[in-house]
Amino acid sequence: MTIREMRTLEKKEKLGSTYTDYYLVGVMEGAVEAHNQAVRDGGKPSICLNGRRLEPSMAKSLYTAELKRNADVYEADFPVQLVLTNALATVYPC
Repeated sequence: MTIREMRTLEKKEKLGSTYTDYYLVGVMEGAVEAHNQAVRDGGKPSICLNGRRLEPSMAKSLYTAELKRNADVYEADFPVQLVLTNALATVYPC
């Protein structure tokens, strides 16, 4: 899903905000698991929790903070997954 599609869903659907919140949790968990698998396969880590907890309730704030921090970088047609993966790497660097 793109940033534009997610914004549209959030504004136009009655439960749009709820849908996007759950979507972001899934994206976050998927990004962490994909990263962990890449590391198990020999890749260099880029997300290091170092014992810190990553709660589902953090997904939306990670996403919005990354968009604000790099407002001039992300275009509306960029994938939400890219934004959240970059947010995780920024907040939990190795």
